[in-house]
Parts: sequence; structure tokens; C-alpha cells
Amino acid sequence: MKRRLLLVSTGAGLLAGCAGPQLADFTGATPRLDLRSYFDGKVDAWGIFTDRGGKVVKRFTVAMECRWQGDQGVLDEAFLYSDGTRQRRVWRLTQLADGRYSGRADDVVGEALGRQSGNAFQWRYTLALPVDGRVIEVQMDDWMYLMSERVLLNKAAMSKFGVQLGEVTLSFTKR
Repeated sequence: MKRRLLLVSTGAGLLAGCAGPQLADFTGATPRLDLRSYFDGKVDAWGIFTDRGGKVVKRFTVAMECRWQGDQGVLDEAFLYSDGTRQRRVWRLTQLADGRYSGRADDVVGEALGRQSGNAFQWRYTLALPVDGRVIEVQMDDWMYLMSERVLLNKAAMSKFGVQLGEVTLSFTKR
């Protein structure tokens, strides 16, 4: 019985260690991220999509035009993929109380919800993703980390039915 209890508690401890970051982990982290300030004006990004095995599937750049009026923001993203294809996503953000934000875009199903703490921001949303001539809905767990006044790193896990499909990694530079 003691051996079984030891195995169960060891397994639970290992699983808890794999739970990933929590927003509260970044409460005092600096430099402090202010989404309205960072995503205001022109921002450029370079990114990759990797499959669950870590293979780079796509490379891309993003040119962003961002603006705020009060608590309402627009992030107009122009993607250029390594295969020459282009995509546009326009986020419409609303700053809520206590570091919370909501957002909508044409290819986001419903509403994206996010929170900011310290130098970090986490979004969760469902993305309607075109794949091989059809559209599938995938869940995004999207984390941003402010590294300096001009540089922000972004890592987003993409999953379907709880199974990880891949990751998107981006480096943003504010002009």
C-alpha cells in the first residue's frame, strides 16, 4: 500500500511539474508589459510554426499597424509566409479591468480572453485555421513576454481535442 501511494504521489508531482507557466509567476517581472503602449504604432515580427515533433513547417513575417482610442485597440496584422502566401488578421481589443483584455478577429471563433501580469500576457482563444482546403478549429494558448522596451517574444501552443498539434514562435520588434 505504501509503495502504491508513493508511486501515485510521485506521478502527481511529475504531472504538476509539467503544468506549464502560471500568470502569477510573472507578477513582479520587469520590464512591465503594457499592451496599449507596446502595440501602438508600427511593430514587426518574425515567426515560425513547428509541428509537434519540432519540425519547422512554415516561416513568416508580420507587419503590424496598431492604434488605440481609449480602451479600444486595433492590431492590423499583414502576414507574409515563406511560400509567398499572404494573410491579414485584424484584432479588435478591449482593455477591461485588472489587467484583462478581450479580443475579436474574423478568424477567431467567439472571443479571445487574456490577462497581463508583470512582463507577461496570456491569451486563450479558438482559431479557425484553413488546412488542406477545409477549416478546422484549434485552441490557442498564447503567451507573450516583454524582454525590453522594443522586443517582445511570443510562444503559442496549438491543440485540438487536448492533443498538441504544434507551436507558433514569434519575435516582435517595436519600431
